[in-house]
Amino acid sequence: MTILVVGTGSIGTRHAANLEGLGRRVEPLSMRAAGLAGALARIAAGGLAGVVVATETPVRLALIAAAAGQGLPVYVEKPLAFRAAELAAIERVAAPVAARSMLGLMMRYHPTFRELAQADLGDTYRFSFDIGHDVTQWRANWRFATSYAARADGGGVLLDLCHEMDMATCLFPAAVLGAVESLGHARYPGVDMATRISFGGAALGTVSMDYLSPVSTRRIDIAGTGARRVVDLLAVTIDRNQMFLAALRDWLALIEGHAVSGVEHLPRLDRVGRSTRMVAEAWAARQFVGALTGDRP
Repeated sequence: MTILVVGTGSIGTRHAANLEGLGRRVEPLSMRAAGLAGALARIAAGGLAGVVVATETPVRLALIAAAAGQGLPVYVEKPLAFRAAELAAIERVAAPVAARSMLGLMMRYHPTFRELAQADLGDTYRFSFDIGHDVTQWRANWRFATSYAARADGGGVLLDLCHEMDMATCLFPAAVLGAVESLGHARYPGVDMATRISFGGAALGTVSMDYLSPVSTRRIDIAGTGARRVVDLLAVTIDRNQMFLAALRDWLALIEGHAVSGVEHLPRLDRVGRSTRMVAEAWAARQFVGALTGDRP
């Protein structure tokens, strides 16, 4: 089988290498070289078993529609979309292949998250998810100013680091979106550098994320009447690539009709609707309450 990997940036390159390591034939396609028209033409040409969409978010609808039109399952990087109308359009065009397609929410395979997913969290009254990185340090050979992350459409920390939003949505499906407060930057209008999302419902919660922290953080704190669970995800020794591999194995199993793993929240495309809608709703609800100045990022 040949898997087309559209996008040859860091994540596309990782997926291509992992698929080859799993014994599949891979055809990488550079969007910079081929353009959207070239990618659509390659999908239409046939001879593929599936399509990995590892492109910038705004062009994904056309690629997913083309693949689904050929009956090809897709593996799409997160976020699926950031506007409600586009998200609805993707759900509509992807419907014929959604049960064999996946969204790249690989943190669902993290062993610590899986432990939480198996726990009884019904007594939770407060939760927080926190992720922070100095974006100038944690991505090698990468400049924020020239990247997708610096664009008002499809950039910013909420979309880039939305795994925490997804994990919160999985663990607390009754959570209700509240205020979304962001800090912007004078040089990047409309781009959130730090965002805090509040939730209500049966429990009070927050998801906080930023591009600014000089010391990387990734923590989960869940307070219940019977137990307190505090987790430092960065303190857990794990080969991060194993999560990417686990997700791809499940996608290949869906394509080939084999049994998938026992992961508690399989990120199958027809099962991630609440999470993807929550991300899009939060992005639309951002209120910029301040702006940074200076050279960072």
